[in-house]
Amino acid sequence: MKPESMFTGLSAFPLTPLSDSGIDEPAFERLVGRLASAGVDSICALGSTGSYAYLDRAERARAATLAVQGAGDIPVLIGVGALSTREVLHNVEDAQNSGAAAVLLAPMTYQPLTDDEVFGLYEDVSANLSVPLVVYDNPATTRVNFSDELHGRIAQLKGIASIKIPPAPSDPDEARARISALRALVPGHVTIGVSGDGAAANGLLAGSDAWYSVIAGLLPERCLAITRAAAAGDAELARSLSRNMEPLWTLFARHGSYRVASAVAEELGLVKPGNLPKPVRGLDNNGRLAVRNALAEIGISTRI
Repeated sequence: MKPESMFTGLSAFPLTPLSDSGIDEPAFERLVGRLASAGVDSICALGSTGSYAYLDRAERARAATLAVQGAGDIPVLIGVGALSTREVLHNVEDAQNSGAAAVLLAPMTYQPLTDDEVFGLYEDVSANLSVPLVVYDNPATTRVNFSDELHGRIAQLKGIASIKIPPAPSDPDEARARISALRALVPGHVTIGVSGDGAAANGLLAGSDAWYSVIAGLLPERCLAITRAAAAGDAELARSLSRNMEPLWTLFARHGSYRVASAVAEELGLVKPGNLPKPVRGLDNNGRLAVRNALAEIGISTRI
């Protein structure tokens, strides 16, 4: 596999299910194994969906090792974000020791960070890396807003391989303009990947290289079909397949993808109840019923 090819196509973000004693390792291994069997283009463990911010160093190192072991030939990206550069570098060391193919870094904050401080984080991390790095632009969670100019500065650093951006605009022309504007500021080897599952088909058709996906961590075949259709230039099919998932996109918008993904995993019998890190709570009974109905509407059988 060419190094840049792991930063194109579909990257699936699995949950890291928890129990009272820590990571539910059998459930996590099951989730990763399903993604490997489906043939996703990459697996990203310990993204936001993977609860990285709630785990201690030992738990994160263990999750990284389990992900790499369970992924087979599928390249594994490991999230390494933390509040301090010191902690990030510890996580980088553990990810590299696990055999990760790349790392994913979101700037976490308590004190608001300036652009120079965000740049400095990536500068320090890139200097200590032997694997590529994906920049994780996720303002809804981190409260850090990247300008295109900041992306352009960071993308010049050694080892930067891809940028994961927020959802593309719904208007196709605006989406193409968004992707083109960013692409003009970054080196040609740096890929651009979209997030926001409901808008992913539009982002892929607008010229993004990758889809960094929450729901692909649970329904990889559905997401692969959208990704492959977009890559083939079949806009009608890609958009149709995405519209078929609209009941889930609606719930993502209402409750957030994190809690909905947890509920979907429970409904599919892949994880146990109470799999999110406290104080985060799963959906209430009405929310769970809505998830169950959404899965039925899109033709997914549940364990109940």
